[in-house]
Amino acid sequence: MISAIGLRYARALAEVVLAHASEISPEAALQQIRAFAAAVEGAPDLHRALLRPAVNLSRKRAVIARLGEPMGLSQIVQNFLFVIVGHRRVGILPSVAEGLEEIFDEHFGFARADISTARTLDPAQVSSLEKQLENITGKKIRPRYSVEPSLLGGAVARIGSTVYDGSVKGYFEQLRRGLVSESVPAEKII
Repeated sequence: MISAIGLRYARALAEVVLAHASEISPEAALQQIRAFAAAVEGAPDLHRALLRPAVNLSRKRAVIARLGEPMGLSQIVQNFLFVIVGHRRVGILPSVAEGLEEIFDEHFGFARADISTARTLDPAQVSSLEKQLENITGKKIRPRYSVEPSLLGGAVARIGSTVYDGSVKGYFEQLRRGLVSESVPAEKII
């Protein structure tokens, strides 16, 4: 889930990364933010130290620089992390990564699709489904698949706020609603 604050920071970083003279590709920036967020989440002591006001900001920056070297962090990402730590916002890094991915997808003409299927699809089915969604949206699809056996069959795709329901469960629900709306009260039958 992308928080409003995380999205604001993501927009700021995206603006710098997408600038013509940027030293880092969008993909690399996103990967570096994700890697640093994972490192912080995997080390609770580090997380606490980066949030703790008692720890001097220059020491926090030194820790980021020391961690950033083996991680290969670009200067842009490292400076961004300095700002995040300076504002004690380390906890929003996963949200920043999600927001950054969303911004880059939009910038490069991708539509993010959360696709639920009743079972795992074979490669031909995946290709066919993604082609159909690309035709509908007019954009390249960046899919995330999940399996939900309760769908019984078919698939449900969520792209932005639009839901495309091609599941058997959705079909039965639509059929049920149609039958209920056409039902005649028992008093009228007698």
